[in-house]
Amino acid sequence: MAENKRQSPGAKGSQGSSGTTSGPGMATAMVPLETALSGAIGARVRIVTNAPTSSTYEGTLFTACPITNLVAINTNPAPSTADPKQAQNGDYHVIPVSRIQSFQLLALASNSSDSPSFTDAQPPIQPLDARALKSREIKAVGEAIDREARRGKGVTREAQDIFDAFSRTMPARWDGSNIIVADAVTIGSPYRSDDCRPLVEGDTAALARVRKVLDMERKKIEFRNASATIGSTSTFSRDQRKGG
Repeated sequence: MAENKRQSPGAKGSQGSSGTTSGPGMATAMVPLETALSGAIGARVRIVTNAPTSSTYEGTLFTACPITNLVAINTNPAPSTADPKQAQNGDYHVIPVSRIQSFQLLALASNSSDSPSFTDAQPPIQPLDARALKSREIKAVGEAIDREARRGKGVTREAQDIFDAFSRTMPARWDGSNIIVADAVTIGSPYRSDDCRPLVEGDTAALARVRKVLDMERKKIEFRNASATIGSTSTFSRDQRKGG
């Protein structure tokens, strides 16, 4: 932060000046640049950056962030004085505070005599619906937890495909590497009909239903795998012919 002391609002000229004015009749004072920038939000300013890419920016100081040590300046013309509440078009430039060589206050913010208020910000800042945001957060977290619960740990792609197929039509959950379907049947690795067991002894109806669905899903998976293999072989053969 260059010893936390650089030119104050209105500083114009070479770096290291002991004090300069910010306008006709204004007192001179040397204050930390960060403090000066924070107090000038909304004002018209001129900022000159350091070499090797020295540039001059003139416009409305949009923000000065003490956490990131960045400032944003809107170089578009300010709204007409006849309608100060008119929205200002934006052409924003983000500048690190460490690159600022000098900073000059050209005109005070239109609401400088009052306490800063979000209602006077340009462009306008709309209030956030905190309840709606909280509801979205809770929903997103719940969906993330649900997705994680549906992802098998240490299982094969085929096992995950079988689980996903069951979960589309029946309640399904993981119990280690076993798939529990409808809290009635467990399917163990390698997830074939013979690996199905009823959770309640004698529940043959649930067992038969799950085995039937499992056989159908395994056939679909085998068909997809075979189609993918044929497609890859065909592509490889075409490439060989082209190469030959």
